[in-house]
Amino acid sequence: MQTMTDKDDLMMPRPVRDSQSEMAEIVLPNDTNPLGALLGGRLMHWIDMAGAMAAHRHSRNYVVTAAIDHLDFLTPAHVGDLVILRSSVNRVFHTSMEVGVKVFVENYLLDQCQHVSSAYLTFVAIDGGGRHLPVPAVIPETEEQRRRYEDAGRRREIRRDELEPRRLSRR
Repeated sequence: MQTMTDKDDLMMPRPVRDSQSEMAEIVLPNDTNPLGALLGGRLMHWIDMAGAMAAHRHSRNYVVTAAIDHLDFLTPAHVGDLVILRSSVNRVFHTSMEVGVKVFVENYLLDQCQHVSSAYLTFVAIDGGGRHLPVPAVIPETEEQRRRYEDAGRRREIRRDELEPRRLSRR
């Protein structure tokens, strides 16, 4: 009887739920502009961190950010608000994976929660030397996860189509 090696085990497909991550940050004065609203750059940093957590959990390797898709700021977060970031792997390609991050602002004094932003990030798994590593497949289990899985494939094609002219112009 053949036994699986550790490497084989690391490449076994994993459900989306294994990558799901949540982080929370309190908006402090140092995180804001002169009007007391959260800086966009700070939120982008938090989105990148939340996305990396999901990518690390799924790939069980180092990861680097390769791309961030369109990002809208729908509502501001202010000093004292709680920012909740939820992330999970939407789809895996070979060495890359798309991670979705959804951001909410919670005003716990008023018991209100609002959607702030959503982003799709592409992470690449690498080893200590920076070489790309294969990533195990992701298994979408719910209807919502299957929709995000399919949408990720379409977004990948759009990213490739947008990137091709830039690659050709560098030649």
